[in-house]
Amino acid sequence: MTALERRASFSLASIFALRMLGLFLILPVFAIEAARYPGGDDAAMVGLTMGIYGLTQAMLQFLYGLASDRLGRKPVIVFGLLVFAVGSLLAAWAPSLTWLAIGRAVQGAGAVSAAVTALLADQTRDIVRTKSMAMVGASIGLMFALSLVAAPVLAGWIGLVGIFALTGALALLGVAAVIWWVPAEPVQHKNLPRGRLADVLHSAALLRLNFGVFVLHAVQLAMWLALPAMLVQAGLARQDHWQVYLPAVLGSFVVMGGSLFQLERRGYLRAVFLTSIGLIVLVLAGLWTQVDAMPGVALLGTLLFVFFYGFNVLEASQPSIVTRVAPAESRGAAIGVYNTLQSLGFFAGGMGGGWLMKHGGANSLFAVCAGLMLAWLLVAWPMQTQAGRGH
Repeated sequence: MTALERRASFSLASIFALRMLGLFLILPVFAIEAARYPGGDDAAMVGLTMGIYGLTQAMLQFLYGLASDRLGRKPVIVFGLLVFAVGSLLAAWAPSLTWLAIGRAVQGAGAVSAAVTALLADQTRDIVRTKSMAMVGASIGLMFALSLVAAPVLAGWIGLVGIFALTGALALLGVAAVIWWVPAEPVQHKNLPRGRLADVLHSAALLRLNFGVFVLHAVQLAMWLALPAMLVQAGLARQDHWQVYLPAVLGSFVVMGGSLFQLERRGYLRAVFLTSIGLIVLVLAGLWTQVDAMPGVALLGTLLFVFFYGFNVLEASQPSIVTRVAPAESRGAAIGVYNTLQSLGFFAGGMGGGWLMKHGGANSLFAVCAGLMLAWLLVAWPMQTQAGRGH
């Protein structure tokens, strides 16, 4: 990587990290803390308040990506981070669960992921782009691991109000990073002809990736509706679950860093991509077999390590492949559609996973999740990883 590529990668990864830390800090404590608000005894409303962020984000990801193609990446990113900060402060002020839901919806309206990813693609060459995307993925994974440890402590110190205020401050730090740290947009991007939406929506290669990111994040969210209970049954108290999550996340990044980039340089990106999908199928099948078997913590930790390895490989490589196969003049729109499907996957995973847990239990949940991942493996099989092929 050149000095400019390193600067772009580190600075844009930091923006993702600041924003995602603010989001992840809410997850481990939200359900408990939200119950203290007026209206917090309504479990359905608590769930809606939690999930509405993903819904509004899904509605706007494409528009932000398209706007970044037309108006420039950095102005759109700054605007989105400011919207996210306003939503955070609104949620911090919220006197009731209804206002908290409104604040969460406004947070989701700051949907800058597509514009940030497109800018990173603009500033990196194909040969190093997967590594750059992996840095973003690593920053997100590390923020998730940090939040599992820090959120209960922060909730005790400053409560949910303080966490939302901290989230707003982190978004403003992200604005500062965009203005003063992120390199300027490449001139050649600004001079590209206006892209056509049809080029994005009619590409078989992009449709495969969009289907995949929807399935991956639906499964990723749904499985957490059952896993914590399995860890409790294995004898690990809820406040100690980070002792499994943290080593699994960090270990998976170490193994990914030692394998993915070398395999990509040797021309095996497609093989490692498909293998990662297959590994997640096996993990979900393994969890399905263990629902009624009282598995130990070591077995669950091993399955989680394999899951996070596959998940992180896919998180690093999929956006990179999207930017390669999308027309350069429509890159922001392509990433916008991709991130829209990602957000819809989160929303569908929460809603569908809850329904499956209610009507069929963890057995049904893991079986359906494994089936979805297997369907993705079949859909992804014809894929190529370079522009101009697989359309």
